[in-house]
Amino acid sequence: MWLKPEEVLLKNALKLWVTEKSNDYFVLQRRRGYGEDSGGLTGLLVGTLDTVLDSTAKVAPFRIIHQTPDSQVYWNIACGASLEEISQHWDWLQQNITRTLSVFDSGEDITSFVQGKIRGLIAEEGTSASDEEDPERFREAVLRFERLFGLPQREKLVTYFSCSYWRGRVPNQGWIYLSTNFLCFYSYMLGNEVKLVYPWDEVSRLERTSSVLLAESIRVCVRGEDHFFSMLLRLQQTYVIMQQLADYAIVRFFDKETFNFIPLLPFFFLLALEIHARNQSFRAFFRLPQEENLCEVYESFLWVPLCHVNTLGKICVSENYLCFASQDGSQCHLIIPLWEVRILQIFLQTAKKSVIETRRLDCMCVFLSEDEEGVMVGQSQAVSTEALMNVFHPHDAENLDPKMLKERMKEQSWQIHFAEYGRGTGMFCTKKTRDLIVRGVPETLRGELWMLFSGAVHDMASHPGYYGRLLEECMGSSSLACDEIERDLHRSLPEHPAFQSDTGISALRRVLTAYAHRNPKIGYCQAMNILTSVLLLYAKEEEAFWLLVAVCERMLPDYFNRRIIGALVDQAVFEELIREHLTQLTEHMTDLSFFSSVSLSWFLTLFISVLPIESAVNVVDCFFYDGIKAILQLGLAVLDYNMDNLLCCHDDAEAVTVLNRFFDSVTNKDSPLPVTVQHASATANDKSIQKVDIGNLIKEAYEKYGDIRTEEVENMRKRNKLYVIQTLEDTTKQNVVSTKAVLYFNAAQLDELYMLFKRQHFVSCYWSVCSPALQNHDPSLPYLDQYQLDQSQFSSLFNLLQPWTTHTHARSLARSAFRLLDENGDGLVNFKEFICGLAIEKSVVFCPSGRAKVDLQEYLKQWQEDLQRREENIKDLPRINQVQFIGLTKTLYGVFHGDEEEESLYRAVARVTSLLLRMEEVGRKLQESSPQKMPQNTPTSTAQPETSPTLPTSPETETLTEGEGDQPDSPVSQQETAPSHSDITPTSTSRPSTPTSSPTGTSSPMLDTPTDTPSSPSAVRDGDWSFSFEQILASLLNEPSVVRFFERAIDTDSLIAHARKNQLKCFHLTKPISSLNIYHSHFGD
Repeated sequence: MWLKPEEVLLKNALKLWVTEKSNDYFVLQRRRGYGEDSGGLTGLLVGTLDTVLDSTAKVAPFRIIHQTPDSQVYWNIACGASLEEISQHWDWLQQNITRTLSVFDSGEDITSFVQGKIRGLIAEEGTSASDEEDPERFREAVLRFERLFGLPQREKLVTYFSCSYWRGRVPNQGWIYLSTNFLCFYSYMLGNEVKLVYPWDEVSRLERTSSVLLAESIRVCVRGEDHFFSMLLRLQQTYVIMQQLADYAIVRFFDKETFNFIPLLPFFFLLALEIHARNQSFRAFFRLPQEENLCEVYESFLWVPLCHVNTLGKICVSENYLCFASQDGSQCHLIIPLWEVRILQIFLQTAKKSVIETRRLDCMCVFLSEDEEGVMVGQSQAVSTEALMNVFHPHDAENLDPKMLKERMKEQSWQIHFAEYGRGTGMFCTKKTRDLIVRGVPETLRGELWMLFSGAVHDMASHPGYYGRLLEECMGSSSLACDEIERDLHRSLPEHPAFQSDTGISALRRVLTAYAHRNPKIGYCQAMNILTSVLLLYAKEEEAFWLLVAVCERMLPDYFNRRIIGALVDQAVFEELIREHLTQLTEHMTDLSFFSSVSLSWFLTLFISVLPIESAVNVVDCFFYDGIKAILQLGLAVLDYNMDNLLCCHDDAEAVTVLNRFFDSVTNKDSPLPVTVQHASATANDKSIQKVDIGNLIKEAYEKYGDIRTEEVENMRKRNKLYVIQTLEDTTKQNVVSTKAVLYFNAAQLDELYMLFKRQHFVSCYWSVCSPALQNHDPSLPYLDQYQLDQSQFSSLFNLLQPWTTHTHARSLARSAFRLLDENGDGLVNFKEFICGLAIEKSVVFCPSGRAKVDLQEYLKQWQEDLQRREENIKDLPRINQVQFIGLTKTLYGVFHGDEEEESLYRAVARVTSLLLRMEEVGRKLQESSPQKMPQNTPTSTAQPETSPTLPTSPETETLTEGEGDQPDSPVSQQETAPSHSDITPTSTSRPSTPTSSPTGTSSPMLDTPTDTPSSPSAVRDGDWSFSFEQILASLLNEPSVVRFFERAIDTDSLIAHARKNQLKCFHLTKPISSLNIYHSHFGD
């Protein structure tokens, strides 16, 4: 049958396939192990692998692939189960396609034509590989998915495929399930069960690979471990879906962005992801505003004026633009704003003039309105309406200097180009345009062309008056970004006269402040001032603002923020290109991370910080036309130019010196700028150093590395973004974990606890597109506070890690622990606070094997001393009243329930309770007998110092509201006589209570106490009895069974493993999202 064309890797696949027939454009192949010559070792191996596979994943024994003579790329277009079936497809290609292909001039046109024909055949026969699954069959897969992996019902299965998972050299045939938040695999063969469940947010590598044994497979790296999935019938489709799901997870969990659609049903979810990815690619390629969405795409031919050739490509239509791009994207592209269209006519016969020819219409002619000049809107008088270069270095038309003559020749070349291909937004961008860019843009046209090629002209046209309104809103405001801007204003091109005056400084301040107000997520980042300074030299102030918007939000995404993820991703792409193109340098320097650290400023400032300004602007010209591809090419050219010197370096310092000397030697021999404006390098007067012209360097970069395709760069960006983010996450984890005390947890346990804490944070984002964690995320927070838990999240994780048997009062215990740890009262707990809570719990009950038990009295003494040093939180210890004491007793019963020493523990609690009640009764009688003055012979408790530390009210004091019958009654009578304790005196309870605040110093912890129940010592009524913390603790410490219970050794690792296994299962009880919401959802971009 015909297949949707998919690119195949033949580097190592030739050993698995044998060529039966071939010509210049197609190859018919047979898989080894089928037909003749199937008895060899390779044939037996391949036949065995295919035999054990599931029927839906078997590789067809015959296939046809498409190739072109001048390309190494192959496309799988047909497969067959028999030679007769595949021969029919071969004959059809010979009769209908092969002869036609000879009329095309380029391989790209041939491949595009073949792909279009194959897609047409698939549509006609209705056998597309992307048809929807049978609903009943998919429903069975959903039930199987829920049963096998135990995930909550709100986790939606997107799709599933049959495949093989390779564990070592043994394949495990099974099914891979792709859901919204997890990658899952299940296999059961001959009693061997394999089950994998990995969140997308933990994937660090995702790529297609090939090996000698596996022709093609998908490699997934999770937490440093590689997993290979192969034998996929729709490998490319699977890989694309996995990429989209992984990118979806990154955007939601790490970038904290929300989506406008609710992923409930698999078809709608896949469609929404596809639409989102397609809109992003469309806007990025044509540099259109973020509001534009792709509506229609048609294959077409464009008649390019003067070239007199039909260019094969596609018409892309959005709400406000009609765009055309040639097949390779670089030969020709055109952008037509629909609001500038004056006449639209349809011709039945093709005329040799500027027309766009489509398949639906014989031809379409678009005439642009004559007035293509932008309309100035009302602006504040303070806004500069001239580029700073025109103010400080006006163009002199009578200057006959040789450099000025060359500048005029460039201007004439561009005027000829405008006459032939148009000017402004409707200009044809061809290879000739790129040639002119490489030669250098004239000073007078630089601002106009930057606006055009970056797409900023479209942003500015669609938002008239926006910049002026933004300035009115933000001027006079004060923020951290404004302070940082003021600090860096005079560091921006200080050698240029424009920024030695108030005119340039004020314009720079307004643009940076306006952008910080527009995009508070980025605000202001260092390097933005350098870039904006150059933009202001050649563009008007409002134009410079929109150029900055285009760079920060579209051309260099994620560059200018706290983590500079975008720059780090491009560093990884740069390293990959070095390995591919500069193998000699790679062999000499095994660690290429040096180039990443050195080249970071190249990418952040577009070489402005390392090159003289007159040379750097030529690099910016290329960047606005070709994007990041131009910077990568130039970086490779710089390393290639200095190859010999770098190979002689023995350390990084020598290499840095070599590159710095090279940049100092770069000049622009054609620059018309005066000497006062040009940057004077340290080696300007050193004639021994050979000068390098920036024009020649850029030309060499395009000649040697111009074959790097934009699509290839974007794919490498996607592939490396996962790795970069996970590397940053690992660094963040190490920074956070290293700041924690490791007295009670070793490094491995802290790592596991951090991952549990982080996943608990992400769980709130898994099934909610508008969770509080996303809405309240502050990217300016330090690493420690990037992940925080609210009370419900904390309670779930705390209960999984607490060692006692689950009891009725567990919720109250977790709730009070949360209020104890939430020191700032913001309703959130970070990892530091969480681990401190576990350390307190561990100091009482956790005692891993091989480590001595903790002395409780010694620990409490040390804890009290530590708290006393915190003078700002020092308060009197609160006393608990009778209602709270009853709650404490009930919670202890609940904690002890089910223990092997349950009866003795119950008796111990009963003795403690009886003793404390009798002590309080004796103390009250003594108070009544001597109300004014205590007898001298009555022993009294030592007066508590005024600065006694604050400890939390027992968390069990909140449990009374849960009902008196929640806990089993104590088997011990409360009348049982307690043993005497010589160290506790009855009068120790006679001390009056002192009003105190909550442990955190913000609010009372007794949030669940009824209104008629006293929640603080000051509220204790006359006649009520109360107890101090010291009394309760001393009484409990004198019960050996209670001490043994809390000193019992518990394996921390087993508790962590239990929490990791059951972390997601607790969400089964949560009510799933109603499927009716799908009717209220809509697809965002």
